[in-house]
Amino acid sequence: MNGMGRSLYVLAATLLLFSMLACGAALTRMAANDGDRKLWHTMGLALLVGAVVVAIGATLTTLFEQAERRAEEQERQKQR
Repeated sequence: MNGMGRSLYVLAATLLLFSMLACGAALTRMAANDGDRKLWHTMGLALLVGAVVVAIGATLTTLFEQAERRAEEQERQKQR
C-alpha cells in the first residue's frame, strides 16, 4: 500500500474523526437548541458518508495498483 491509496485512507480517517466530533458536538451543550443539534447530526452524517465513499475508493485504488504490479511481474517472468 503506497501512493494514492495511502493518502485516501488518511483522508477517510480524517473525515471519520470530524464526523465523530460533529456528532459529539450535537450531544453537548454546544448545540443550544434543536436546530443546532439537527445541523450537527446532519453534518456528522454527511462526513461519515464521505469517509465511507473515500475508503471504498482507497480500497479499489489499492486493489488496482496491486493488480498492475502483479501483471508487470508476470510480464517480466515471461520475458526471462
